[in-house]
Amino acid sequence: MPRVAAAPKKTKTTTTGRKKKDENAPKRGLSSYMFFSQEYREQVKRENPDATFGQLGKLMGDKWKSMTDEQKKPYAIKAEMDKKRYEKEKAEYVPQ
Repeated sequence: MPRVAAAPKKTKTTTTGRKKKDENAPKRGLSSYMFFSQEYREQVKRENPDATFGQLGKLMGDKWKSMTDEQKKPYAIKAEMDKKRYEKEKAEYVPQ
């Protein structure tokens, strides 16, 4: 019977074979839609108390799509500021 070599030990990976996420890495910037969603989710939940998670997402998406560019502008500004924050933190970050 031929001898089978043992698989090399994996380092810093999970059981699925992916690398472990670095908990100290900077968090990615949020999109303008995510800033909008954070602000309006509770209001939409109050207006639709029986809505499921999926239905809330659809309502939020419909509300976002119906907004004009002028109405979306404050969220776009927040997203741009968060993107700059992320880029700065990413440049300063040293992986361990």
